[in-house]
Amino acid sequence: MRVRHVISGILFLTALLPGREAFSQEIDFDSLLIREVTIANPTYMPVIGVSTGTMNFLGDVRNTYPTPLSNNSGFKINVSTPPFDRERTFLVNFFLLSGQVSGNERSLNDIDRNLNFKSSITAFGINLEYNFGHIFKTDAPAFNPFISVGFEPFMFSAKGDLYRETDAYHYWSDGTIRDLAESAPNAVRNELLPRDWIFETDLRDEDFYGLGSYSQFSFAIPIEVGLDFNVSSRMKFRLGTSFHLTFTDVIDNVSWEGEGIVGDKANDYFMFTYIGLQFDLFSEPKTRTEELLFAELDDFDYLMFDDDDGDGVLNMSDECLGTPPGVAVDTLGCPLDFDADGVPDYLDREDSQAGAIVNAQGVELSEEELIALLATRDAVPRSDLDLYVTSSAEQKRMTLADLPEKFHVLDNDGDGYLSFDELLLSIDDFFDFQSFMDTDEVYQVINFFFVQ
Repeated sequence: MRVRHVISGILFLTALLPGREAFSQEIDFDSLLIREVTIANPTYMPVIGVSTGTMNFLGDVRNTYPTPLSNNSGFKINVSTPPFDRERTFLVNFFLLSGQVSGNERSLNDIDRNLNFKSSITAFGINLEYNFGHIFKTDAPAFNPFISVGFEPFMFSAKGDLYRETDAYHYWSDGTIRDLAESAPNAVRNELLPRDWIFETDLRDEDFYGLGSYSQFSFAIPIEVGLDFNVSSRMKFRLGTSFHLTFTDVIDNVSWEGEGIVGDKANDYFMFTYIGLQFDLFSEPKTRTEELLFAELDDFDYLMFDDDDGDGVLNMSDECLGTPPGVAVDTLGCPLDFDADGVPDYLDREDSQAGAIVNAQGVELSEEELIALLATRDAVPRSDLDLYVTSSAEQKRMTLADLPEKFHVLDNDGDGYLSFDELLLSIDDFFDFQSFMDTDEVYQVINFFFVQ
């Protein structure tokens, strides 16, 4: 994190340089160190789905007066394998379906056709799903239609509501249910007997129609259609319906092979209409966030952070570019000048008194040598005089003494100036929440660094 803060400080300084005011207003420093990478071929893992809905029965015993309350609830869990084609259009689903189907048939003309049943359905199967990925080629369409076909074994068990407590139901021609048969000798003593809707009787065990102990295990082919709505990259909302073509005709305990009460020769079918959610919890994300050690900027001037002369002061702050290798420099990158005679120590042959006039080797000029120089014809042009003669005010450099005393602790080496390293350290402390400065004071210190 410390490296990251130092880099953030460098970018912060760059933003304050002349000509970069607009850049400093638009840049988000944290975002420069974060990169979103798109994964070309992410690894897909199984998807888990849960659904709930209603189950409808299509067979020999129908609901004479169907209502929404005539339907029964169902529940489904499915696990989808990863797609096995490049377009991700085909999936294999393993599913568990549990619910109930029922029928309540009433007749005034044929008293024997007053039938009812409720059968529990438990199915475990597999199907192949196609989601039209060849047509909907975007990575995240708003919705996807799908179709599937599969195979499932299932179990069922038909029960009937034939009694209220110990009294058997007797259907009369006027549509009522009573405790005595309409043809019974003592029928005048009958009482109305409302149904309790408790399916207490095992219809196979009763064997009313001569079907014997038939198998309550069979197979079906489920055909499913629906729509997937993409809620997020990890979740889909699904609407669908599945039609189950079974290989049995006794889910309702009535068959064309029976005696007395018989049905048609078609097998029984059932439907499951549902809403559900699909959760992709384990697949590799399609994008990955990377935290960078260095920011990558298209318009960033990396030359500003070079140090061509190798003196430890970056070009952007070096006032004396081209210092020979090994020469000691101050915080501005200029060679040290101990006697302040204008000749750097590595060229200075002697230490001069303050205010002395010296030659190019730092040797103090005698009075005769000065007079001789004034007598030469190689005088300095007046237009260039300001390069040689400056006022004392212009020669004075700002030091930390020109700032409030609380900023003096930033001068770690005690030379009275703020070096680039000392500036970066103070900015690093600011981002680590260990600084005594607020934002405005950081700006004040940065401005001081560039004018000292």
